[in-house]
Amino acid sequence: MKAVFSLLTALLLALNPAWSQEPGPNAPLVTISTSEGDITLRLFPDKSPLTVANFLSYVDSGHYDGTIFHRVIPNFMVQGGGFLPDMTEKATGEPIVNESRNRLHNIRGTIAMARTSDPDSATAQFFINQRSNLQLDWSPGQVGYTVFGEVIEGMSVVDYIASSPVRQWAGFQDVPVEPILIHSVQRKTSE
Repeated sequence: MKAVFSLLTALLLALNPAWSQEPGPNAPLVTISTSEGDITLRLFPDKSPLTVANFLSYVDSGHYDGTIFHRVIPNFMVQGGGFLPDMTEKATGEPIVNESRNRLHNIRGTIAMARTSDPDSATAQFFINQRSNLQLDWSPGQVGYTVFGEVIEGMSVVDYIASSPVRQWAGFQDVPVEPILIHSVQRKTSE
C-alpha cells in the first residue's frame, strides 16, 4: 500500500509540479547566464527563507560570476556555483541550516542546495534537477536536499548541459570536458 501511495504521489507531482510548489507573491526571479544559454529561476522565500537569502547574498556579491557547472549527470542533475574553470574552489561564507522539511520536492526543474553528508553544510553550490529525484527529499529518518526555487525558462538549456560529455579531472568525477561557464547570476524584475 505504501508503494502505491508513493507512486500516486510521484505521478501527481510529475503531472502538476505547481500543486505542491506554488510560490508566494513577489517571488524573486533570477537569471543564470551560461555559455549554453540563459536559465531563469523563480525562488521560494516563503518556503525556504534562509536558503533563498543565502543564495541571493551570493548572487548580489557576484560570487557565481565566472564559475562553472562542475558536475553533470544526465537524467539526474547539473551542479554548479562553487568552482572556477581550472577547478579551483571559490571561498564561501558560513554554512546554513538545512530547510528540506519545507515540503518542497526535488522534481524536474527545481533548484536545490548541494551539501556534504552534514545536513547543515550548504554554502554556495546548487543543483538543478533534470528529472524528478524524490529520493533527495526529506522523509522521516532522512534529511533531504533543500529545494528553494524552480526553472521557469531555460529548461532546454539544463537538458543540453546535462548531455555534455564528462571526464574525471582534478579528483572530481562528471566534470564536463568543455567548461560550461556561468557568466553571471543576476536578479530579474518581476513580470
